[in-house]
Amino acid sequence: MPLIALGLNHLTAPVSLREQVAFDAAATGQALRELRREEGVEEALILSTCNRTELYVNVAAGAEAVPQAWLGRHHRLAPGRLDEYLYRHDEHAAVRHLFRVATGLDSMVLGEPQILGQVKDAYHRARAAQTLGAPLDRLLQHTFAVAKRVRTDTRIGAHTVSVAFTAVRLAEQVFTDLKQACVLLIGAGDTIELAARHLAEKHVRRLIVANRTLENAQDLAGRHGGYAIALSDLPQHLAEADIVIASTASRTPVLTRTMVERAIAARRRRPMFMVDIAVPRDIDPAVGALDDVYLYGIDDLKQVIDDHLRSREAAAREAEAIIDLQVERYMAWRRALTVRNPVVDLRQHAERHRDEVLAKAQAMLAHGKPPAEALAFLANTLTNKLLHQPSARLREAALAGDLDLLHAAGRLYGQSEETELREE
Repeated sequence: MPLIALGLNHLTAPVSLREQVAFDAAATGQALRELRREEGVEEALILSTCNRTELYVNVAAGAEAVPQAWLGRHHRLAPGRLDEYLYRHDEHAAVRHLFRVATGLDSMVLGEPQILGQVKDAYHRARAAQTLGAPLDRLLQHTFAVAKRVRTDTRIGAHTVSVAFTAVRLAEQVFTDLKQACVLLIGAGDTIELAARHLAEKHVRRLIVANRTLENAQDLAGRHGGYAIALSDLPQHLAEADIVIASTASRTPVLTRTMVERAIAARRRRPMFMVDIAVPRDIDPAVGALDDVYLYGIDDLKQVIDDHLRSREAAAREAEAIIDLQVERYMAWRRALTVRNPVVDLRQHAERHRDEVLAKAQAMLAHGKPPAEALAFLANTLTNKLLHQPSARLREAALAGDLDLLHAAGRLYGQSEETELREE
């Protein structure tokens, strides 16, 4: 049952394609069940973030091409549309890839911590959809343990370099003094939460939080000294914002070119700085063509992020060493699933002989044989039956000079390797 990791990310595909294959959180459960029903798919997990969409599947032999075909078909893409952008990892490489993803080593922001929470969310959705069996479930549990160890044993997370932090740093470069800026945050998820925290530390003049669910916006704004509005009220408040940072789960843009044009006119051409860190995008890309608007997307943050990576490179090398060890440990467990436990066979073999000899001893007693004679028969016959096959094999090994088998037998029976084996 081959293990496959299949996907695309910020390194292999443009944001325009990534948003086409992104999975909405609410619809992921149904997508998982559809994928699991594909012929040959035994287990399935879908990881979908702003920077990546990945499938982790165990498939029957011969069904290795099924996940890729399903992914394109599910998103109604032309055959072959994804081919040049997809990567695929099998077995060891698939395990290593997941470990690297969960520890942030494969992220746009090296070592960023949010991805681990996203992997956990993907795990919980797959469990709820009942698309995990023992191998993938064990892999995810192992993944969480590896990520925890990397965080504990290295300094991969010692310096704050998240996408949210990078967006705020970029805004700070444009507006030298954020204390004079009004910032509009669109969304109320983890990324916006982190952005709000960083902005509060910068003491921005005013913070507005817009979200489809007003209660969530109020909760977030209340914790950071901001003001909450409903997403439907954006047109009335957009002109107030010097800086806009957007990250929602909307499938269509929440800020259109028309809305921004009106806001710029109301601001008397004072410039607006916008960062769209959502996939699919929250801000219509056509907004970037407007005068007095400076629009940055998720891919535009890469240069800023690269400036902060040097401090994490040594920690990343240490993390890779931890991952190397843990990949082999998981694969050893996985290999054991396909090997029949020899203890089971040994016990069944011994129990068959026991039952056979015991029945004969009981028959001896029933025919009036003395108990001592029946016991002696039982002990001698059972001993001979249990030891005949291994004794024969050990004699053959001694004649052939097979020291490995002789030494293994010594360890198996609790004897020293120097013990001489004598013929019976």
